[in-house]
Amino acid sequence: MRYVVGYTPSDRGADAVALASALARAQGAQLDLVYVVDRRTPYVALHPEGSGVSAAEQEMLTAEREGLSLIPKDVEARFHVRHADSHAAGLIDAALDYEAGLIVVGAASAGLFKRYTIGSAANALLHASPVPVALAPRGYHRTEPITRLTLAVGQRPGAEAAIDVAIAAAERRGVPLRLVSLVELDVEGDSGENINAAHIHANTVLTAAAHRLPDGHDVTVEVAHGRTIEEAIDDLDWDEGEIMIVGSSRLAEKNKLFIGSTAHKVLLALPVPMVVVPRDYSRMHVSPGV
Repeated sequence: MRYVVGYTPSDRGADAVALASALARAQGAQLDLVYVVDRRTPYVALHPEGSGVSAAEQEMLTAEREGLSLIPKDVEARFHVRHADSHAAGLIDAALDYEAGLIVVGAASAGLFKRYTIGSAANALLHASPVPVALAPRGYHRTEPITRLTLAVGQRPGAEAAIDVAIAAAERRGVPLRLVSLVELDVEGDSGENINAAHIHANTVLTAAAHRLPDGHDVTVEVAHGRTIEEAIDDLDWDEGEIMIVGSSRLAEKNKLFIGSTAHKVLLALPVPMVVVPRDYSRMHVSPGV
C-alpha cells in the first residue's frame, strides 16, 4: 500500500508528512513524498555526478533531505520529483502511477492553529482527485498511529464509497470506528424529524458495518446536532489521534472529489484531520486507501 504526500519545504509540508506518517503507521503503508516542480523549470538530474548543482537542483536536494528527515524510522518512504503544470496535477499523476490509495496534503499556511483554510492547490486537488485525499490541519505534528476513525454518515442513504473505505481501514488494523450523523437544526424542515431520520440512518449503517467487521470490533454511533454544523462538531468528543472520513458531494463527477457545502462547513470547524472519499470510488484498480 502506498500513500502520496504532497511535500514542500514549509510548515504545510511538515503537517502533511506528520499526518501521512500517522496513517502509514496505522495501516502499514509506504510513503511517496512528491515534490512538484513547474514543467517549465530546467532540470538535469536530482543527483548530478561530477558536475555543479544549479539553484533549482539544490532546492530539490534540500527538499529531499528535509522531507525524509521528518519521516519516523519505522516508516518506509521515498522521495520523488515530478514535473507538472500544477501542484494538484503532479500529485494526481503520481497517485495514478504509483497506484496509491491516498493523497495527503497540508492545509494552507494561513489560518488558526489546528484549523483549516483551503488554498488553491488543495482546492484544485479536492475537485479533481480520483483517489481519497487526506487534509492535515495547520500545526498538525502527531506521528503516532491513528487511534480512531470517525465516519460522517449524513442523514440520508448514500456515500457508500466512504463507508466502504472506513470499514476496510478499521478492519485492517483493528482501529475503533465511530459513525457520526451531524444535524443542522437551522435548516428548513422539522428539527425533530431531521434528528429522528439521522438516528435511523446512522443505526442502519451501524448494523451493516457490524456485520462486515469481525466479532467484537469496536464500532459505535452518535448523532450530534446544533444550530449550525460547527455547533454539532463542537458537541462531539475528539481523540487526539482521530481522523474523520467524509464522502464527496453528490454533485461530483463520477470518481472525482467535489467537497460539498456541508463537508466544507465541517472542514472549517473540525479539530482533527479529514479524509474526503470520491463519490463511487472503487478500490478495484488501486491499493486501498486510509
